[in-house]
Amino acid sequence: MNEQHSPHDVAPPARLLSAQALRMAWETPWRARLELRRWLSWPTARALFALAGVRWGKGWRFYGVPILQKHRHSTIRIGDGLSLRSIPQSNALGPNHPVILSTRRAGAELIIGRGFGMTGGTICAEERIIIGDDVWVGANCVITDTDFHPLRLEDRLARPLDGTTAPVTIEDGVFIGMHSLVLKGVTIGAHSVIGAGSVVTRDIPPRVVAAGNPARVLRPLD
Repeated sequence: MNEQHSPHDVAPPARLLSAQALRMAWETPWRARLELRRWLSWPTARALFALAGVRWGKGWRFYGVPILQKHRHSTIRIGDGLSLRSIPQSNALGPNHPVILSTRRAGAELIIGRGFGMTGGTICAEERIIIGDDVWVGANCVITDTDFHPLRLEDRLARPLDGTTAPVTIEDGVFIGMHSLVLKGVTIGAHSVIGAGSVVTRDIPPRVVAAGNPARVLRPLD
């Protein structure tokens, strides 16, 4: 069977020893170097997740090694087809730092479905963050279920890390544009698109385009 080729193909070819792979190496040599970096990242990434007690999924791809901060009494569970881009060369938008996956307290849950992709940025759970299947997160986004610090000065001085928390849910097929913030207590409905640079502070319904600070619905998704 002949391999199909699109001028917009950005995913690595399924087979390294193929006409498509050779064409990619010739036409876009930085992608060939990136694939080499991916293979070099694999042993360190695998060891990192094993030591944290996180099950390794099928088809995971790491471009650079992420930062994994898991409380021993928390849960991190991630589906197959994970793709994390943690080095500037991995995306033309240039991640500011490696992807950070963090569960900071006992009992915290970070559950991510199949086909998740993220470039740089942070996901930080102190209570619960649930992400569905086929969710893509653009460069340098932050998803968190906590305020980190209390609002009142007296509380910050007495309990500096005792910020308010509320669960976050991101349903299947959501796309979040680069440099966006998804804050505590929100649900983003299935297949919705969040515009770049948005600050999501309230629920977003399914199948809409939303953007802004704070993010609001702009139109239905056709």
